[in-house]
Amino acid sequence: MQRWERIEAFVEVVRLGNFSAAARQLQVSSSHISRLVSQLEQQLGTQLLYRTTRQIRLTDSGALYYESCRQLFEGFKDAELALDHHQTNPTGLLKITAATTFGERYIAPLVNEFHTLYPQLKISMHLTNRQLELIEEGYDIAIRMGVLKESTLVARRLCDRREFVVGSPDYFAHHPQPRKLAELEQHNCLIGSRDHWLFLDKGARKDLVVTGNWHANSGPALVDAALRGIGLAQLPDYYVTEYLASGQLIPVLDEYQFIDTGVWVLYPQQRYLAAKVRLFIDFLVEKFAAGIPWEQ
Repeated sequence: MQRWERIEAFVEVVRLGNFSAAARQLQVSSSHISRLVSQLEQQLGTQLLYRTTRQIRLTDSGALYYESCRQLFEGFKDAELALDHHQTNPTGLLKITAATTFGERYIAPLVNEFHTLYPQLKISMHLTNRQLELIEEGYDIAIRMGVLKESTLVARRLCDRREFVVGSPDYFAHHPQPRKLAELEQHNCLIGSRDHWLFLDKGARKDLVVTGNWHANSGPALVDAALRGIGLAQLPDYYVTEYLASGQLIPVLDEYQFIDTGVWVLYPQQRYLAAKVRLFIDFLVEKFAAGIPWEQ
């Protein structure tokens, strides 16, 4: 640190032409600047400046040393400007991951809209129902739904998310509507990506293992099976809102809906977010705040 302070004092003296101006620039006394330059000369074992009462003049060694130090300082300033530009203007590659169907329907259009605002960005979007490891696999942002697991990632809630147990009118024409969770044992429960359904029972979370003769790791396939009266399904609101409104699906067990669930944007914890990440997160938050897409 002392050497750097001495070099900075020397560069400012030469650049501004005298010790007083350098002292004002660095907000210290002239005597302190003079002392720093003298210490630098002692450290280097050579005289850098000729001093008179009216002016200073570089020695040959001083001129050579100043030119190298000047380039060093300009390089640091360029680095700071580049960093500032990076923090205020989105550049580079933005890597995003989201669940397949949700990503196709609701995230991809927003990503494309964001890209029209910042066409200099490169976009890589990977849609998969497998939860990728953001840090290990080099992703900037993940869109996740439901109840989050504990992790070191930062999570920002985009909106609420509700899950409905639904069946078709045709199914309920042949089976009674369940009123209690225990009554699900009497029904054919359509199994999606997990073999348990999530409820709120007496104020506590309840993961209820369900059984049935149908299974697929596809939300649209699950919706289609429910519409055809094959059984009951537990599905998030963005899959079933339109069918509930039309009466093609009927909700049951609403009083057991688990409420602590949502749609989240996740990103690795960093002291300073890159502009591309910060701006995209703010963009998503603004869009979801204006209206949840599947409710519009």
